[in-house]
Amino acid sequence: MRDWFTLNAQVLYWLLVAPFRGVPVRLGPVFEQMVRIGVQAVPMTALTSLSIGITLAMQGAHELTRMGAASFVPDLVAMTILRELGPLLVGVVVIGRSGSAVTAELGTMKVSEEIEALEVMAIDPMRYLVLPRFVAMLVMLPALTVFGNYIGMAGGWAICHFSLDMETASYIRRLVESSHPMDLYSGMVKSVVFAWLIITISCVYGLGVKGGAEGVGRATTNSVVVSILTMLIADACLTAIFFFGES
Repeated sequence: MRDWFTLNAQVLYWLLVAPFRGVPVRLGPVFEQMVRIGVQAVPMTALTSLSIGITLAMQGAHELTRMGAASFVPDLVAMTILRELGPLLVGVVVIGRSGSAVTAELGTMKVSEEIEALEVMAIDPMRYLVLPRFVAMLVMLPALTVFGNYIGMAGGWAICHFSLDMETASYIRRLVESSHPMDLYSGMVKSVVFAWLIITISCVYGLGVKGGAEGVGRATTNSVVVSILTMLIADACLTAIFFFGES
């Protein structure tokens, strides 16, 4: 826990204080990490979101049609994806793909003494290794969440259009009418918090690797498990804040 707070303090220094002292954020590595963390995760995000949108629409249609309320299927899809499943499932995908990769990369550098070599050359590992990954994750996870929201709603449209004979214009109108700006805002706030938790936990476990290759594998597994559990707890807390805040 102390290592996590220390890493956050150092990252915030290099992000918010150092640029005003003539040490700017290096944009080249940031864009490189944005590609590796976000762009390369687009296919998995699209497949996951499409599957969830289709599943939600099928399950909702099954029950709502029995009550003569099939027209409310778009409402269910929009609210569930925007508020909850969109940021949560995209976060799980990013943890499994990008978060584990960050831990493994930093852990390999640690056991091969590359990080010690950077320190010997008076290069701060936090600025050189952690900061680009931190900024890239904070940018790309919300972007992937928005992308996943659209794909998930497209999956809901496929069921409503081809199974419930709902016109595309009617489906879009129901989505717009049933969605509230707060639905999108709450999902985006969650995605930013999830991004911060995922990347800091991944970096802490990567930089704390001990025991060679076996330690890298153990740290990667632990970072994935802890990231998922922490994200679920944060999701419950944020949902409670939004729920009681709207009451």
